[in-house]
Amino acid sequence: MKVVLRWLGRLVAVAVGVVLLLQVYYFVCIGWYKHADPSNTAFMRSHLALAQQKNPNAKMEHQWVPYARISDHLKRAVITSEDSRFAEHEGVDWEAISKAYENNERVGNEKAGQSGGGKRRGAARIKGGSTITQQLAKNLFLSGERSYLRKGQELMITYMLEFWLSKQRILEIYLNVIEWGNGVFGAEAAARHYFGVSAAQLSASQAAQLAVMLPNPRFYDTRRGSPYLARRSAVIVRWMGDAELP
Repeated sequence: MKVVLRWLGRLVAVAVGVVLLLQVYYFVCIGWYKHADPSNTAFMRSHLALAQQKNPNAKMEHQWVPYARISDHLKRAVITSEDSRFAEHEGVDWEAISKAYENNERVGNEKAGQSGGGKRRGAARIKGGSTITQQLAKNLFLSGERSYLRKGQELMITYMLEFWLSKQRILEIYLNVIEWGNGVFGAEAAARHYFGVSAAQLSASQAAQLAVMLPNPRFYDTRRGSPYLARRSAVIVRWMGDAELP
């Protein structure tokens, strides 16, 4: 029994050591990103690997551009659509998470009522409470799996990002690595893919459309005439002037 306990203790120690080393790795990488631009992300590599399984010649559309060469319209539109309190919170917007939870509880109850024969209502939407910083943490380092462990790791990386990087740098990296379509990553590639202009030349309406696409970019890549996309983009255009830029 003592031998078994001894080996269990060693295994636990090794597991804890691996986890700590992984945190050190993330911490050092993020410190490096304070001045160096990431050439790709875990999400990019995963997407490309899957695409190349179907087509060995598959490539990504991606071109890094500095913060100053990204339209302020896009910055404001993305903040308005994805994280309106970006300049205020410290990485996690607990207020938004609480509201998202309440909304999703309501949506779940509505769907349960519909499945039980209740009258069908308008399409209710499940909402998330992830901030721009949290989305960046996930895209830079993590897989797409959903688990409490992965979410916990996402939170740790989120606070590391906020420790090392300014809000402007976080937004700059986010806009350069986020997915905007099937194999399309970053603001420059998205602007050229959808509108044939550079990221610096995006108009307010074009920027709003790109911002609305973010939660489901591959879907909207093939449905650019979506009525929802048009309606939501118009709403973002009306509100984006109030967004605070870092």
